[in-house]
Amino acid sequence: MPIRQLPEQLANQIAAGEVVERPASVVKELVENALDAGADRIHIEVERGGTRLLRVRDNGVGMDPEDAPRALAPHATSKIADPGDLVRIATLGFRGEALPSIASVSRLSLTTRRTEHDEGVKVIGGEGGSEAKPAAHPAGTTVEVRDLFHNTPARRKFLRTEKTEFGHILDAVRRAALGAMDVAFTLVHNERTHLQLPAVESWDDAERRVGRLLGEGFADNALHLRQDSEDGLRLSGWVVRPTAARGQRDQQFFFVNGRAVRDRLLSHAVAEAYRDVLFNNRFPGYVLFLGLDSAEVDVNVHPTKHEVRFSEGRRVHAFVRHTVEQALGADTPAAAAPVPAREGVAVPDQKSATENGPSPPPSGPSASNGGGIAPGSWAKQGNLGLREAPAAYEALYGAAWEGRPAAPPADGHAPAGAEPIKGEAGGEVPPLGHALAQVHGAFILAQTPTGVVLVDQHAAHERITYERLKRTFHEGGVERQALLVPVPVALSERQLVLLEEEADTLVRLGLRVEASGPRNAAVREAPAMLVEADLAALVGRALDALDQYGSQRPVTEAVNEVLAEMGCHGSVRVNRRLSREEMDGLLRQLEATERAGQCNHGRPTYVALSMADLDGFFLRGQ
Repeated sequence: MPIRQLPEQLANQIAAGEVVERPASVVKELVENALDAGADRIHIEVERGGTRLLRVRDNGVGMDPEDAPRALAPHATSKIADPGDLVRIATLGFRGEALPSIASVSRLSLTTRRTEHDEGVKVIGGEGGSEAKPAAHPAGTTVEVRDLFHNTPARRKFLRTEKTEFGHILDAVRRAALGAMDVAFTLVHNERTHLQLPAVESWDDAERRVGRLLGEGFADNALHLRQDSEDGLRLSGWVVRPTAARGQRDQQFFFVNGRAVRDRLLSHAVAEAYRDVLFNNRFPGYVLFLGLDSAEVDVNVHPTKHEVRFSEGRRVHAFVRHTVEQALGADTPAAAAPVPAREGVAVPDQKSATENGPSPPPSGPSASNGGGIAPGSWAKQGNLGLREAPAAYEALYGAAWEGRPAAPPADGHAPAGAEPIKGEAGGEVPPLGHALAQVHGAFILAQTPTGVVLVDQHAAHERITYERLKRTFHEGGVERQALLVPVPVALSERQLVLLEEEADTLVRLGLRVEASGPRNAAVREAPAMLVEADLAALVGRALDALDQYGSQRPVTEAVNEVLAEMGCHGSVRVNRRLSREEMDGLLRQLEATERAGQCNHGRPTYVALSMADLDGFFLRGQ
């Protein structure tokens, strides 16, 4: 079969197969063109899920009458001029193939006018070429796409229902609106307005837009983070608390230099930051913006530009993971609790977690193992490090401590007529309040300045103990133990190369591994607490992670799993009777502990109920 040059129309239709998957793909491309044109208002009209009509109107810079017809020509663009520009792409579009590809599978018209011109121009695309004529139009550009896939019925039959296709359009606009906060967006479907978002002018406006697009559940549980590195990386945005994680990944948005991406390296970095605090099969929500020099990221690696490649992926991965970890770790009860206003006392601003910085680590004796306890029994355990001197409380909380109820009698029941805790006595009530009672030997009930909290005593103490063990282990370094019998490891050629390159890294992790053949190695030293682990599998996972992400996480995870098991068995058990001082000691330590909202297994450690919640339960004020 002879080789022939394809007609331009057929070539554009083939290109459309990559660029134009469905109506939402058209909306994405046209909105990106509007943003590249500097628009701060974008109006999108849709009919029948985008199959009958897609119209995108913006107030950007517009085009000259001479340039407008060229916009529909293949590979015509104003965004790059020579190969050197591909190294520093600063716009969302750059290939010059979106408009001709869309025009090849639809009836497309483009009307535009520059601000300095009195008259605009309208260009109508067609199989025989484009036709231009003068037209009245406000400054900016309107692109109208009708009858999408009218000439490619094979593509049209793969479209879903009108509702489904509009759902994809809504997702595309939502993603664009999250990435371009300073732009106003309007979305109309079948003459009904579905989105009307004003441009963001303040941080409060940005949080309102996030809440509008992702739901109040996201906004109420979002932690704001912002971090700049000394080597030019910038990360900002929101991550949700682990307790608000979802069963699907539908609220994960990452933007690199303003471009929405679905990048495995970035997703992995965020997942690693959450690894210690998520329950099984739950996924965190986030809206994150990564900024870096455009020369350090290649966006020309995917037909739809959803994926990127970093020149220093390890550095980016480590920066993102560390920043998100820091934000989650700083979300202690003390950092999150509102400060009640009192007469004559100024209320400090409630800043973001990373702006306030992580809370100081808790201090005090480590917990001892109390052993297992039969359900329903009141067994005695050793000193759990929870009892704190009343004098220390009085010095810290002033008159608020003096006004708290007395410790319960030996039988564990509060005396009749006991006065409730009062925070108005002149001192501040701690964020998790003071203990009122122990419920069924498993939960601590405490009164806070805004309501009450119910704390799972085992889960809370488990997190406290785990964080203390981690800190002690990592501050003291990795204790290595020589193996009497070296453990053989089968490695690929690539892994053997990495073994030589990353030998120092492995030693810092406590692993001394030496090559012993063309495809073999031997583990001669390992972390003391991991000598019983599957060291061959651990070395393989560590080398793979170092290769792909520059991450030391497999070894760290194995160490943390051991520490988590130790923390679990060393924590206060259900049916362990706690005195009032021990309950308050547990609450104070939890307030100062990183990732205090979840235990080592991702379960919540406490639940807070405000007075409004309590009033609602009993229909008060209704």
